[in-house]
Amino acid sequence: MEQLSHVLVALLLALVAAEAAAMPGADFDGGDDGLLSHYDRVFSFGDSLTDTGNAAILPATAGGPFSRAPYGETYFHRPSGRASDGRLIIDFIVESLGLPQPTPYLAGETAEDFRHGANFAVGGATALDPAFLKSKGVMTFVPVSLSNETSWFNNVFDLLASSAYEQQNNIMGSSVFYFGEIGVNDYIFALFSNRTAELAVSLVPDIVAVTRSALTAVIAAGASSMVVTGMLPLGCEPELLALFPGDADDYDRESGCITLFNELAELHNRALNRMLRKVRRAHPGTTILYADIYRPIANLVASPGKYGFGNTPLAAFCGGGAGPYHFDMAAFCGTPDSTESSDPSEFLSWDGIHFTEAANRFIAHAMLRGLYNASKLTTALL
Repeated sequence: MEQLSHVLVALLLALVAAEAAAMPGADFDGGDDGLLSHYDRVFSFGDSLTDTGNAAILPATAGGPFSRAPYGETYFHRPSGRASDGRLIIDFIVESLGLPQPTPYLAGETAEDFRHGANFAVGGATALDPAFLKSKGVMTFVPVSLSNETSWFNNVFDLLASSAYEQQNNIMGSSVFYFGEIGVNDYIFALFSNRTAELAVSLVPDIVAVTRSALTAVIAAGASSMVVTGMLPLGCEPELLALFPGDADDYDRESGCITLFNELAELHNRALNRMLRKVRRAHPGTTILYADIYRPIANLVASPGKYGFGNTPLAAFCGGGAGPYHFDMAAFCGTPDSTESSDPSEFLSWDGIHFTEAANRFIAHAMLRGLYNASKLTTALL
């Protein structure tokens, strides 16, 4: 209960910061409230939706699109290694907690580099090991999986624990562990390899199982405060909409998203929540919160004007092609043939795969509200 109360305080103040950020001209910043001093750092895991710089350093992906203009143009005014025009969901979550941004793992070397946390997420990373996916006929292009990221965490933990900064228990007790959405690349690569949803669906138990392994690994190291993000509505991705054209019956009438792919995401989220309930029961001293990004994104797609966005929620801001989704791999954002629309803040999708900063802000805000409400419910049931 004491640990849960700290999480409640942090989420409440983060929610207040998020509400304040919704005011015109305000920024998303949690400030330096002393009540948040319980947390000193964030450790984050995931793929390009959470990566703040590792893909720009990893040899297999260095020099890729995230390292070139127009990426980063809105907030950083230069490419920052993020797959967006500005900040990511993790940036807003960390800011809301009043903490420094964690160092991308591949950019750090010493304990001092990681004193305020580490981001292990890599653009293009999969939940499952590339060798396992290859055995299923699924080809990947980034040699990093969630198990690799967990090993990187162990390296950083050993580095911090051997330093003079803090004792092992203090490091874990004062850290928040954020597991960003991971598995989307597994599903998309499976869809590309098989051209049907059956293979992707068959990976759900395996992806959830490796997520559980990562959770139990950090719990074994002493982690007690974790946030685990669910799957986004895959059928609303401009990339998949452009590359998997179908008949009228294949699309949801209200949103225009591919129904079957959204059902895959919902299947994943149900399985993930079942797993999280089991882990909570097995580790009653921990706080493990499920962060829903499916519903905020679906709401935004269904009613973009309600939330201050433009009327093309299924189109990429930066991209190419003559179709309605403004997505063409031959004219991917940042290539010579790509074009940009006028204002990224009116768009949900930045490049057909990743979100704009405006969308990331909206999703982070909605996540904080959902996490806080879930925390209140958990407290009432205890």
